Amino acid sequence: MATYRDVGIVLRTHKLGETDRIVTMLTRGRGEVRAVAKGVRRTKSKFGARLEPGMIVDLQCYEGRSLDTVTQAEIIAPYGERLTRDYAAFTAATAMLETAERLIEEREAAPQQFNLLAGGLASLAHREHEPGLVLDSYLLRAVAIAGWAPSFADCAGCGAPGPHRGFNLASGGAVCSACRMPGSSAPDPDTFVLLAALLTADWAVADGSAAASRKEASGLVAAYVQWHLERGVRSLRLVDRTSPVGSTR
Repeated sequence: MATYRDVGIVLRTHKLGETDRIVTMLTRGRGEVRAVAKGVRRTKSKFGARLEPGMIVDLQCYEGRSLDTVTQAEIIAPYGERLTRDYAAFTAATAMLETAERLIEEREAAPQQFNLLAGGLASLAHREHEPGLVLDSYLLRAVAIAGWAPSFADCAGCGAPGPHRGFNLASGGAVCSACRMPGSSAPDPDTFVLLAALLTADWAVADGSAAASRKEASGLVAAYVQWHLERGVRSLRLVDRTSPVGSTR
């Protein structure tokens, strides 16, 4: 069987037998990879702690019929360990990891998704921005890479120049009065400004946003992402949105 090396972000793990784990990873060159890590639950395992969610590792594996097998794992970035010390960052990271798994395809390279997730985890681990903002920016940019880029200025229905007051999930974001359908919401204009900043990673605007705008934006982002995934992201219910970082004007 073929042996290969790649860089992977551990998305989740679950037990297999008494001492093994199945590790699901987003790799730079192969997309989603599911591999058995043998003996990692033993106390003396040589790389058990390296294969925890949020860790970025240099992997060596050999291919199997249904599951690969990890033969070597070296830590590149120990974000998983750092994130467990901060509940707000940890819950945001968990939602990011779950979303990444929903978006990627097995054995299909996804370098943009890999780089985006790695950057988001680094931002959380180093506390560069408020965790909820990092999460919402990641979610918007991840679905945009996947082909569902929202519009927060021009009308998503007809393209009429904005800003507009309506927001509709099915239409793809902001909608003008002519395209506004029943069930559309009317976010505050400052919320639209924040959403656009999160999509483009304009952190000067995002970091200076008001608490009310962040709360409204997070609800719209969660709804938009789950609409396009056609299923819920369970981890979003656990995200800590109580961080005091940022403006409260």
